[in-house]
Amino acid sequence: MSALDTFRHTRIPLAHGTGAIPAVGFGTLIPDREKGRAAIKTALEVGFLHLDAAEAYRNEDIVGDVIKEAIDNGVVRREDLFVTTKLWNNNHRPERVKPALEASLRRLQVDYADAYLIHTPFAFAPGDDQYPKDADGGPLYDKGITLLDTWRAMENLVDEGLARAIGLSDVKLDAVKEIVANARIKPAIVQVESHPYLPEWELLEFCKANGIVLLAFAPLGHGMEPSLHDDPVLKAIGERIGETPAHVALAWALQRGTAFLTTSTNPAHIRENFEISPLPPEALQEIRDGITTTNIRLNDVVHTGLPGFIPRENRK
Repeated sequence: MSALDTFRHTRIPLAHGTGAIPAVGFGTLIPDREKGRAAIKTALEVGFLHLDAAEAYRNEDIVGDVIKEAIDNGVVRREDLFVTTKLWNNNHRPERVKPALEASLRRLQVDYADAYLIHTPFAFAPGDDQYPKDADGGPLYDKGITLLDTWRAMENLVDEGLARAIGLSDVKLDAVKEIVANARIKPAIVQVESHPYLPEWELLEFCKANGIVLLAFAPLGHGMEPSLHDDPVLKAIGERIGETPAHVALAWALQRGTAFLTTSTNPAHIRENFEISPLPPEALQEIRDGITTTNIRLNDVVHTGLPGFIPRENRK
């Protein structure tokens, strides 16, 4: 395996779980089911080995079909794949956690999840409605349950072999600290929005100190403004080394010690997002010193539990 292949296939060992997570992952939040099917198929073919799914995306069945087809056709082996999925907010009650994962596993057509994450720290009213609403049309929260209550049920999933690692998502540092301080099985992964405009340095340092992998979503800014593709620091580095600003941002994410997820339905972009190469060491410091606007959050999910990147028409 060449040095470039080694970089792209970086795996980060899970201190609080089984195995190691591929640092370069593919997110499956693609509302159009047929475009999603094609994109996930392409991702596996170009070399992605980490697929990030969720009950809330309402397409785990598509992900499962593609996984089964890829395994049957010899494109990938199950033992080489890392499959992540997530517990949605209406299933935070402890008695609902295991059935929710079992339902996800059936849709994904796998016997276990490599990682199962609490999608957000917000508990919604339990039931079949993923987005229960209060009288004012806002989220109907379940105030009778704590994040730690849900975490205890997550730990049982590891004991039973249904999940090889568990973690948190869309969460702030204080909540991570609370779970780490009280957990029997500590989080293996914390998935949050992170990119050069929201580097989450404090959270990253806490995760490193506690053996937790920080998994970044929207590492390219999700195509939103301000655009990382137009950032002068990333553009200057890219021009100097013959790479795009997107490549620079993704390599930065990997070299600073995080795993990351990209999503695209464009086959060329899917390949480009996988075929990254390392930056010279001075470029990492240049990004840290040169990009001074570092508090731009594109997804407000950490404040409400409502995932901003899921289209409203899919929130029913």
